[in-house]
Amino acid sequence: MTDQVLSALSAPGTSAGLNVPRHRRGVLRWWVLALLIAFLAFMLAPIFLALNNALKSAADYATNGPLALPTSLDFTGVVGFWDYVDFPKKLWNSLLLSACAALFGVALSLFNAYAIGIGRIKGGRVMLVILLLGIMIPQESLVYPLYYIAKSVGIYDSLFSVIIIFTVLQSIFGTYLLSAVLTSFPREILEAARVDGANRWQILWYVITPILRPTLAVLATFYFIWTWNEFLIPLVLLISNTNQTVSVALGNLSGQYVSQPTITAAASLLGILPTVIFFLIFQRTLTKGVVVGAVK
Repeated sequence: MTDQVLSALSAPGTSAGLNVPRHRRGVLRWWVLALLIAFLAFMLAPIFLALNNALKSAADYATNGPLALPTSLDFTGVVGFWDYVDFPKKLWNSLLLSACAALFGVALSLFNAYAIGIGRIKGGRVMLVILLLGIMIPQESLVYPLYYIAKSVGIYDSLFSVIIIFTVLQSIFGTYLLSAVLTSFPREILEAARVDGANRWQILWYVITPILRPTLAVLATFYFIWTWNEFLIPLVLLISNTNQTVSVALGNLSGQYVSQPTITAAASLLGILPTVIFFLIFQRTLTKGVVVGAVK
């Protein structure tokens, strides 16, 4: 009798317990899908608006406004921004800065987390708290000390100085994340590696790094995008035109071409296009890293 009651309660379509009728689940799915589509349209609207106005002529924009589709394709705004800021050079600077900060930031995060989580160094928790406090400090308060230090050591107006700064700043988040993972790392695996004669570097490279590879890929993706979007520190430390990044070029553009919306739209489109392409290329890696981290 008890088995029959439990079977009836758990049967599909019953309203008893936590089960939801099928028709209600279908309606709920449609509502969720509609909300996701609306959210996607809201997020893609600025990109579509920038693309729409970047392919217009100034006369077409003045006549029909920013929301109308272009009557004919015109690349004057794209060519104007490309030539004015020397976009290939700015693109290379941003790619070099973001890639180096991502790679070095991931390596520094891994070394710090290995020392705190696996090595259990003295004062590791205190160091981790100090690093977390560093995240809370606004960048505006760090600009002058960083400017003074860069001038003192002779690396002012150099991509090398900005790479060092962002490597350290970005690694704080990674150190906290990876140290939390490595603190609960199975000690049996580490002991087995030591019994086989592996030293600390071999344990890090051959045991820990392969397991954390999806998480490290996610961190590298975040570091790249975060560094690409940085504006204040590159603006202060990179004053020469040959060293500036895309974000700084976009900021400098607003003063000269504020009355030419098609060039401004082209600048916005070319500024966000590399990060969109980068995200689409590494989307599978990012999703895989998040799913693997959740399963573990």
